[in-house]
Amino acid sequence: MAELLLQASRQRQVGVMTAAAGSAGRAAVPLLLCALLAPSGAYVLDDSDGLGLEFDGIGAISGGGATSRLLVNYPEPYRSEILDYLFKPNFGASLHILKVEIGGDGQTTDGTEPSHMHYELEESYFRGYEWWLMKEAKKRNPNIILMGLPWSFPGWLGKGFNWPYVNLQMTAYYVVSWIMGAKRYHDLDIEYIGIWNERSFNASYIKVLRKMLNSQGLQHVKIIASDNLWQPISAAMLLDPDLMDVIDVIGAHYPGTHSVKEAKMTGKKLWSSEDFSTANNGTGAGCWARILNQNYINGWMTSTIAWNLVASYYEHLPYERSGLMTAQEPWSGHYVVESPIWVTAHTTQFTQPGWYYLKTVGHLEKGGSYVALTDGLGNLTLIVETMSHRNSQCIRPILPYFNVSRQFATFALQGSFSEIPELQVWYTKLGKSSARERPLFKQLDSLWLLDSNGQFTLQLQEDELFTLTTLTTGRKGSHPLPPESQPFPCSYMDDFDDDYPYFSEPPNFADQTGVFEYYTNIENSGEHRFTLRQVLNQRPVTWAADAASTISILGDYRWTNMTVKCDVYIETPEVGGVFIAGRVNKGGTLIRSAKGVFFWIFASGSYRVTGDLAGWIVYAAGRVRIIEKTWYTLTLTIKGQLSSGMLDDKPLWNNVRVLFPKNGWAAIGTHSFEFAQFDNFHVEAAC
Repeated sequence: MAELLLQASRQRQVGVMTAAAGSAGRAAVPLLLCALLAPSGAYVLDDSDGLGLEFDGIGAISGGGATSRLLVNYPEPYRSEILDYLFKPNFGASLHILKVEIGGDGQTTDGTEPSHMHYELEESYFRGYEWWLMKEAKKRNPNIILMGLPWSFPGWLGKGFNWPYVNLQMTAYYVVSWIMGAKRYHDLDIEYIGIWNERSFNASYIKVLRKMLNSQGLQHVKIIASDNLWQPISAAMLLDPDLMDVIDVIGAHYPGTHSVKEAKMTGKKLWSSEDFSTANNGTGAGCWARILNQNYINGWMTSTIAWNLVASYYEHLPYERSGLMTAQEPWSGHYVVESPIWVTAHTTQFTQPGWYYLKTVGHLEKGGSYVALTDGLGNLTLIVETMSHRNSQCIRPILPYFNVSRQFATFALQGSFSEIPELQVWYTKLGKSSARERPLFKQLDSLWLLDSNGQFTLQLQEDELFTLTTLTTGRKGSHPLPPESQPFPCSYMDDFDDDYPYFSEPPNFADQTGVFEYYTNIENSGEHRFTLRQVLNQRPVTWAADAASTISILGDYRWTNMTVKCDVYIETPEVGGVFIAGRVNKGGTLIRSAKGVFFWIFASGSYRVTGDLAGWIVYAAGRVRIIEKTWYTLTLTIKGQLSSGMLDDKPLWNNVRVLFPKNGWAAIGTHSFEFAQFDNFHVEAAC
């Protein structure tokens, strides 16, 4: 049949496209041909019997946590270029939705994000970088949909319990104030709000939240729940009409392209409100391509949101490089536009929220899938994927094995689409070949349908992605190549005197537990000293297993020999303590088990050298004259298997043997959740 189709198409000279292999070593672009007669197994694209469900858009998540931490530090023009690839319409990923973490001061995967209310009676709507990021997204796409979701909550809401529902009114106020602050201080309209990421929901709280939103004139803000699994939220809604009434969208995480009967029975919109979580190499891009189609085909999900937006956190933190693109070197300006950006573009550049899926979507006979969408005004977009299991493995969850074989797929346009004369064609090839050899979001010659009765055939192989569309606005945008990748500087200093806004974080420090912010210390002399302060004095309502100590890391994970020096200032009498550290080998959700070399001093008049953040491995200890609210200079030197330390340039301990770990970041921190300050941080690493 394939041979006959090819011959017929060549005889009529209609819609035949063969792509030359191009320069040596480049993969050939596939054959696409138009058939005179569709074989009996044609896939029909038809709107005669009505349309499917409304499409709500494709998005990505900044947060959960601190995944965009390094992006804000990028110098221009590279920072703007990265943002263009993410948000600029018809340029790169062209995202429809941006979902951000409502910072809650707790460790939420790769770091902490500061809350707008560290304490009950104080509010600030300029902490952190999510406000900035949402404004940059809106600047590029005024129609982008903004969402907010808490992962952790500040400790005052829990009142000693690791639970944010002690006072439902206060928690609702906390979330509603964030929405109102977004509008008042940044002119940002939040359209969707979540409950508590991947944790238990409280039906009474959801009702209180809806009531408070309405009382503040925020009826337009929709509630999505529960950002966990399909159950038990779906069953709870079916049993509770009031709960059913206040929830607009059921959001599930990593659904494996399937929903459940009870979720469908609610009649609510179903979203994959967090998905992907896979390294952004060719395999990860294949995972993303597959779920973008099959979440709707298998599970009726009308939106899919990727975790995460951009891998802009230190290498070797959990889920490294799991963003749509990578930007983790603000010191060099280097970034990488990864293949998931272009996989996203196959859908986002040729659809918009408010379009509708056709009822005629589904799986291909020999593996793969297709979806088609329309704006109801004559435009049609068809997306076809043939991702194989071995080259499209999603980390969460592991999907069943399946085969994809070479095949010819014939599509027949019927109903209002039968008179479409031409389709634009965009193509991506994933797989084992290197990125330079793979066509990524490449525009092929148009497919003309004038003499084909609305029928055409695609020759499909493994790990391919096609978009065929009536829209002519698609574009593979590009900027000049960014600078070459460079390691973190071997010599790094920060006196925290730069003109940064109050409550902001310093460049390159990545808080893992606690929150470290710029601060102005008024000395006894009346002089102002600009410092870095750890500002939490109570443990947050945690999402992950935070450490009992606070810690912020910096530098290159590969560092071995280094000298770390910093001025420190203990604010808490008797029990207060601070540290500097080197070779810190873990962060993110693993922070409580971090090993390294930690040099501590305490207001009780002692020092300690430990091999871990928890303080179980003690290398050295002793008494020393230390009092609170006095500046001291700590120096830690690690060379080979030996370490030494100084207090105010006087040796305190020498040649203590350390065998593990052999490399890691530099760090500063406090013994507990307590106020303390740091200044004149300096690290010299042997690179």
